[in-house]
Amino acid sequence: MSPIAVSDPAPHVRLIRFQRPEARNALSRGLLVALAAELDRAAADPEVRALVLTGDDRAFSAGADIKEMPDGGIPMWGQADRLRAWKTIERFPKPLLAAVNGWALGGGCELTTLCDIVIAGDSARFGFPEVRIAAFPGDGGTQRVPRIVGKARAMWMMMTGETIDAATACAWGLALQVVPAAETLPHALAMAERIAGMSPIAVAMIKEEVLMTYQKPLDESLSLERKLLLWQTEDHDEGIAAFVEKRPPVFKGR
Repeated sequence: MSPIAVSDPAPHVRLIRFQRPEARNALSRGLLVALAAELDRAAADPEVRALVLTGDDRAFSAGADIKEMPDGGIPMWGQADRLRAWKTIERFPKPLLAAVNGWALGGGCELTTLCDIVIAGDSARFGFPEVRIAAFPGDGGTQRVPRIVGKARAMWMMMTGETIDAATACAWGLALQVVPAAETLPHALAMAERIAGMSPIAVAMIKEEVLMTYQKPLDESLSLERKLLLWQTEDHDEGIAAFVEKRPPVFKGR
């Protein structure tokens, strides 16, 4: 069985569901490679405008697959195909949402930090248990999580291995909203469908510009000239015309 299942549950929305229930959707090498390949396909497909990642009721993902950890040699975090997969996820140019129920631990929690919007079910638990096996979050967590939750909270999570509930994750900025567990995926899909109804050019530029905040000094990221390019698109003309004519806009990504 493939470690992921792919479907298109709404117009312009793709859903990727992790399906390794026997391992609580642990991020095996096979799962990461399959996920990266699907993201590449979605990035190149103009019909896909937003993408949702989810697991199952028990776990979004419990993290790296411990069974794949070698006794010696190069750590699994340094394996070339894993590094390429994480870089593909990081560079995915379209809106990426996560619908999280159950455990989001270690690499699973790190994966949520690469998503643009995280919807957490009230059953969700976030954490970094790596310290319990004398390891640390090796897929970007030590760098991204402090930028989201702050130094002290990140230190506490990673040094103790304690987990936080969905409400705390929302208060700390790891998630946007907390909803009943049964509504997590429908809520995320509805949000993805709403985003997919916007101009894909504008949405892609918003994502690129917001992420630039974490990559460049403020004076470099205030790129007014690039923003002005939006005014030269057919989608912008359509948006203005629809507003004047009091009708829903039909964006074509041009």
